[in-house]
Amino acid sequence: MAQENNNSLFPKGEKLTNGYFTGDAFLKTLLTKDKNNDFVIGSVTFEPEARTNWHTHPKGQVLIVTEGYGFYQEKGKPAQTLKKGSVINIPENTEHWHGASAGSHLAHIAITNFLGEENAVWLQPVTDSEYNEVNKNNKL
Repeated sequence: MAQENNNSLFPKGEKLTNGYFTGDAFLKTLLTKDKNNDFVIGSVTFEPEARTNWHTHPKGQVLIVTEGYGFYQEKGKPAQTLKKGSVINIPENTEHWHGASAGSHLAHIAITNFLGEENAVWLQPVTDSEYNEVNKNNKL
């Protein structure tokens, strides 16, 4: 078992191997959808350079950064830098990606709403060119 960072708010969780991430990312599920909550909450940890694919959420998502540095970018807009304490409210059906910077890990809590049984629509990977441009233009 990998050694956990004792300073982390939540354990790193399980490595994500679903093909929707570039690099090493991990998920610790904190709350699953149930009869009272129409959302899921997870702590996602990204190693340096790790990131999501482009994707959307039919009922939106909220990210709360707990560690490290990284980026959030909506399609066609400049990237926003993320750091501990950043809160991002992502509108429904907004194409975006998020992940760690090239020089830091990133951990965030993701609160993702469901529309029926769907909470994400996964799209193409963020290209290395797109990712490198964000890192070049946003020194952390």
